[in-house]
Amino acid sequence: HHEIVKFLLSKDEKLSKTPIIEVTGVKGKTSVVWMLKEILREKNPLTLSSLGVFLSEKKLKENISITPASIIEAVKLAKGLDYQACIFESSLGGTGLADVGILTNIVEDYPIQGGKEKASKAKAQIFKSKITCCEHTAYKKYYSLFKNVNTFSITEEDANIHATNIDYGLEKTRLHVHVKGLKTITGKEYNIRFPVESFAPGPHYLLNLLAAISGALTLDISIKQIQEGLRNFKGVRGRSSRRNLDEKIIIEEINPGINAEAIKYTLKMAENFNTPIIILGGDYGITCEEIDENKTANILENSTGEIILTGELGKNIQKKLQKKIPYIEKREDAMKYALSTAKKHIILIYRSEYSKLGER
Repeated sequence: HHEIVKFLLSKDEKLSKTPIIEVTGVKGKTSVVWMLKEILREKNPLTLSSLGVFLSEKKLKENISITPASIIEAVKLAKGLDYQACIFESSLGGTGLADVGILTNIVEDYPIQGGKEKASKAKAQIFKSKITCCEHTAYKKYYSLFKNVNTFSITEEDANIHATNIDYGLEKTRLHVHVKGLKTITGKEYNIRFPVESFAPGPHYLLNLLAAISGALTLDISIKQIQEGLRNFKGVRGRSSRRNLDEKIIIEEINPGINAEAIKYTLKMAENFNTPIIILGGDYGITCEEIDENKTANILENSTGEIILTGELGKNIQKKLQKKIPYIEKREDAMKYALSTAKKHIILIYRSEYSKLGER
């Protein structure tokens, strides 16, 4: 599949002259693509992600899969249009076309293809890129035999990129990025540190941010442009984003791939805020990776925050709980209730395809 896509597209004259970034991983792919879209804004990028095909801000197609074959469709849709960079999200590794590949993480190594192989193996294709940026732990655990790799990590100082002086905030998180021995596709090597601020209210957001920074630096994008792009990034509408409603701040985490780990992370992030109200729930049967209800129930048993359960998922989790957590069937009603309280912060964690939620 990957090879055929590469073969068919390697004949495309425009593509052969255009820098290409491919992004894969278990979590965070869409967010990383949208951060890069902000950073590369001046290049009018052609973007394929689970939210559709875009030329800069213009939507060329909605509802498209992120299999490598969709790259062919994206390129066809943009025929004759002017773009100076491509950012492609891929569910299964890369095609080998990319100048820069990014592997966001392997937070869970789940089985695919009916249990025949693991996610880590399928995503190894991304290392066919000229240079690949890989989350440091995943690199050490699964991929340390591959060469031409830049690694990133929040805390591990032996990665090519790590963060210090992290100051998490709901609106903006500030940090220093330390770069050492990072190789670019133009043959440069970066050893530098610089400040960044962006929307990244918790550790898993921050890891996505570092993935985007390492990808952009590897493509030899200027630090000024990286800082500016990330300053303008406000989250991904319908995935992870922040909005204000009157006096209240609403953080939304809407994602078909939400699982027990993601819920644990988000609840941890919630501890940074002054007693938020958390709405948790969603639908079933959306991705190949289902949610572990028992694990989720355990996490909630140990959580001290105020939580409301909603949707099919919320109903099932409530049955597994010892402690009492209120349930409101419809997400809209749960949100109305949360808005009627005195709480300033509302965090919505909802497992769903965004297209199903309709416009709000």
